[in-house]
Amino acid sequence: MGQIIVLDQNMVNMIAAGEVIERPASVVKELMENSIDAGATKITVSVEDGGRKLISVADNGCGMDGEDLASAFESHTTSKIKTSSDLRGISTLGFRGEALASIASVAQVRGVSKTKDSTSANCVEIDCGNKGSVSPCSADYGTTIQVRDLFYKLPARRKFLKTANTEMTHITERFIRTALANENLDMTLYHNGRELYRLSSKEGLRRRIVELFSPDISENLIETESSERELHIFALLGKPGISRTNNKFQYVFLNGRFIRDKFISHAIKEAYRGHLEPDRFPVIFLFIQMPCEDVDVNVHPTKIEVRFYNANLVHSQILGCLREKLLGTNLETGAKLPAIPYQQSTSSRSGSVRDQKIADAMADFFKKHRPVQTQQQFEHKAGTAKYEARYQIRERGYERPEPQRKFLQIHDSFIVAQTDDGFVIIDQHALHERIIYEDLCRRMSAGKLESQKLLIPESFELTDAQADALKTNAELIEKLGIELAPFGPHTYAIQAFPTLLAKAAPLDFVQDLIDLLTDKDAGLDAERLLDEILNMAACKAAIKAGQKLSDSEMEQLLADRETAERASRCPHGRPTTIKFSTSDLEKQFKRT
Repeated sequence: MGQIIVLDQNMVNMIAAGEVIERPASVVKELMENSIDAGATKITVSVEDGGRKLISVADNGCGMDGEDLASAFESHTTSKIKTSSDLRGISTLGFRGEALASIASVAQVRGVSKTKDSTSANCVEIDCGNKGSVSPCSADYGTTIQVRDLFYKLPARRKFLKTANTEMTHITERFIRTALANENLDMTLYHNGRELYRLSSKEGLRRRIVELFSPDISENLIETESSERELHIFALLGKPGISRTNNKFQYVFLNGRFIRDKFISHAIKEAYRGHLEPDRFPVIFLFIQMPCEDVDVNVHPTKIEVRFYNANLVHSQILGCLREKLLGTNLETGAKLPAIPYQQSTSSRSGSVRDQKIADAMADFFKKHRPVQTQQQFEHKAGTAKYEARYQIRERGYERPEPQRKFLQIHDSFIVAQTDDGFVIIDQHALHERIIYEDLCRRMSAGKLESQKLLIPESFELTDAQADALKTNAELIEKLGIELAPFGPHTYAIQAFPTLLAKAAPLDFVQDLIDLLTDKDAGLDAERLLDEILNMAACKAAIKAGQKLSDSEMEQLLADRETAERASRCPHGRPTTIKFSTSDLEKQFKRT
């Protein structure tokens, strides 16, 4: 007897469910996508016990008649493709025909559907692949799919489900992705009878982000858009101040489909280079529209991965669009002061009461001192009035200022400077690093850096691999204004060093430069390598934290800040400045 057997159709569906239906959130995703493909404008998702007990997705889409409802739960049945040529331009979210059959093979499912022109609805029930007959029922137009007791006949699969809260977290994430990609839909999510989200199609994307995340995220998004070579890009870019420790808040959508793609992730990372620390991830909502025939979505059963026919074009256009916007935006960090609960009372208006008392006192004074005739009386009155006036001026803070500095250094590391509407605190090292970096970039683009001969050349030893790296990058080293010369076996000497890096130790800089040139793990291209070198150079040449500055040095640093192109961030992405407004301070001191 042969060893190979033909699996029955339900077993095939159960195996397919292992790929498509990972957890309750997978069911929610597949059903919502079916609703969208059916032209729904309203979707309601109801979940019990984290989706383990019940998942219900109801929509007002086109609906199905009895015949289509019966066929929809069969394996590989779909209305979205007809021939193999349709696979080359898929415009719908679903197309494989696996989802409903897979779900129905591992749970108790009830489907109810009605078309707009039908007088009655139809219903079908399936219990782990055992499908009943279609029967008429009462329902509004559209489709409702109820999934109960997921994996209840597959204890090995069911035991891998997590707690209700964990599974609900995954469901919420799928709901959020769908809601962001379809702002034209009314969407509602319930868990155990409690409403979690109610999103209106009339509120717009930014308001939807407020509802799904927070006002802080929505208020710190920068909008940009571009359209070139049939590739349309719309993005809401998070300012560096709301960055995260992982990429969870990077939402990328292609033709309405949430995706993860290494080329796009790299483009986002490169766009924020120099605006964020290396271990931080930006918040971003990126929406891409392109011809369906230019992308293959038939890569993985979950359809979260895609394959671009011209990935380099997608990468370069996304990078260019995002980086151009970031480079042209002031990304200065605002202070985040804690909110202070405050209830207004009569004492809060003490300033107004005090002003009124002063006004009354002045009126009483001039009532008591009427015009006098004698010189002596006049001089006495004038003297008294002058004293009183000085008193009132001093009390009310109207003294004429003497010229004063509008900046100071604290802890030999930070500069506090007054602005028109508050003040800023500046990290002296980070700001000077940015200024030097931009100066280096300008000078390098114009030619090589100016250098000066060292009074006493500094020698160092190096390996054969390091010597080869120096020879390979000789042109780059010369452009940096560094002159190296052989000084014996396995020894080189630094003969000249760039004047702009006068505060850096030549030997330390050159040794770090050699380490960077020989670091094969970094895998940097020529542009990135130069950028890393200039970052290092700026860091080593900049004013250090803990270094006391004279008034003239602080004045120069503040003046250079005004002319720097991107003074808000150091080359490594750290903030250089934190801004405090007068209104923020007044709130903290309960003056408003």
